[in-house]
Amino acid sequence: MSTPATESLPAQSDPAQLDGIVFPLGDLYSDEPPLESSLHLRQIMLLLTCLDWLWKDRTDYFSAGNLTIYYSPHQRKSEDFRGPDFFCVLDAEKRPRKSWVVWEEGGKYPNIIIELLSDSTAKTDRGLKKQIYQDIFRTPDYFWFDPDSLEFKGFHLLDGTYHELQPNQQGHLWSQQLGLYLGVYEQALRYFTAEGELIPTPEESAELAQTAAEAERQRSERLAAKLRELGVNPDQT
Repeated sequence: MSTPATESLPAQSDPAQLDGIVFPLGDLYSDEPPLESSLHLRQIMLLLTCLDWLWKDRTDYFSAGNLTIYYSPHQRKSEDFRGPDFFCVLDAEKRPRKSWVVWEEGGKYPNIIIELLSDSTAKTDRGLKKQIYQDIFRTPDYFWFDPDSLEFKGFHLLDGTYHELQPNQQGHLWSQQLGLYLGVYEQALRYFTAEGELIPTPEESAELAQTAAEAERQRSERLAAKLRELGVNPDQT
């Protein structure tokens, strides 16, 4: 079991001594390997784009994909930093970052993490990372999704332990932290409202608006034609 010795770290702007440990500066670049496939890249972009579009008026969160989270001053690659495929931190300033450095962010860890499984990462995502996110990060919501096989599971932290979420009738899993469902739609992981409505991409929103405008135009033309049949000038109504 991972030891949560660095579970909550104070914000620091400069190197400082804490129990004999020197905390490095927080201006650290992300150090993540390339994504496994174009499917993984598109999935990450889909998660980021849809959430940003839904929350376009909010400035109190930070979301990122394949970005390093530094959570220990020792910085041993195998133990002390991780790069989730997708994560979101609530009650955080919405601004660009080179990485997420816990001790520079008031000790905040992600509220939700999503890992995308692949042949090379699935074992770690289901095992070691799940344990780290449970025991050290204390991340309330953890999901994994395989873009190839469409395997999808989610967990919620309860009394310090992850409990597997049960799907609703549509096969969607509830994210308490986002206030949204997550589910597979057209072979991709998507967000859904509490009422089960798909959260659209900006492009899908534009298409919906265009369709609605075209339907309204056609309705107006039919109404105008009907009025003319009745001898009424539609411009004077």
